[in-house]
Amino acid sequence: MATGKFFRQVTLPEQKSHNDGSLFPAVLSPTCTTAVQLSTFEEAIRAHKPWLESILLNTGAILFRGFPVTSPSDFNVVVEAFGFPEFSYVGGRVPRTQVFGRVYTANESPLHLEVPFHHEMAYNPDFPTKLFFFCEEEPEEGGETPIVLSHIVYEKMKERHPDFVAQLEEHGLMYITIHSDKEDPSSVTGSTWMTAYQTDDKNIAEERAVKKGTKLEWMGNTAKLITGPIPAIRFDEASCRKTWFNSLAISYSLPASERQNARAELGSGDPVDEDAMKDMLRILKEECVAIPWKKGDVLLVNNLTVLHSRRPLIKPPRRVLASLCK
Repeated sequence: MATGKFFRQVTLPEQKSHNDGSLFPAVLSPTCTTAVQLSTFEEAIRAHKPWLESILLNTGAILFRGFPVTSPSDFNVVVEAFGFPEFSYVGGRVPRTQVFGRVYTANESPLHLEVPFHHEMAYNPDFPTKLFFFCEEEPEEGGETPIVLSHIVYEKMKERHPDFVAQLEEHGLMYITIHSDKEDPSSVTGSTWMTAYQTDDKNIAEERAVKKGTKLEWMGNTAKLITGPIPAIRFDEASCRKTWFNSLAISYSLPASERQNARAELGSGDPVDEDAMKDMLRILKEECVAIPWKKGDVLLVNNLTVLHSRRPLIKPPRRVLASLCK
């Protein structure tokens, strides 16, 4: 195996095996049983980037476990070693705080809340292609970041709801979200329009929204963001598969009181099929992989082919940071 004798593939009980014999996600650990230096890990990433990228392409996600990544600055070194361009989060719908370099907080909503499955920024015509997550503090219980292969969700939805999927493919989706000028820390979608567009100037916000394919409608100091229609099903050229590339699970997992603030409808203006949404949520739950975090874990996700979520934290602490790449 062309790993430079540095990486070894390991198995965990939570991984799923697929028809081609691959395990999802791939899990890599150091071959050396003695202490590994961060600089050595960095060098190995640079030296074996093509091999690592081929694993990411074939499996959809790689969990790096057992490497000396202990701080946000260490995590930044790992992200930089891969050499992927940074993705700007302008137009993102949740608050994120810069921690160090290219390292940011993940969703800042209360950790007892679930963050439903989604492709990062699927509601936007411009989205990251790769995501890094880093576990700085491992949870006592709960707080996993489940992942699921998007083409499997698409295939099962097409099998069970062919008419609805045909509508999605023909019309795409419109995303409508409401953002006030006050943060709502109790919600997974409670950011302000100022946070989303990194300005408190309405004109600048409108300009930045247009660049992201979004129209802003003002209701006093509250902004209604309308994006779309944009594709809800995408063809991934690298894998030659169609993917369930949307944020429908977020819209249909929110409490009824919040749905009007973050909803999706067909590009034709018709509502989304409720029965199909119930099946979708079941499929996501059945097909996902949720590996408990360990301190120092780094998870690299192909955002084009894999959806991710966050399970509620049962026993603190938990601190998982993120970095988005073009």
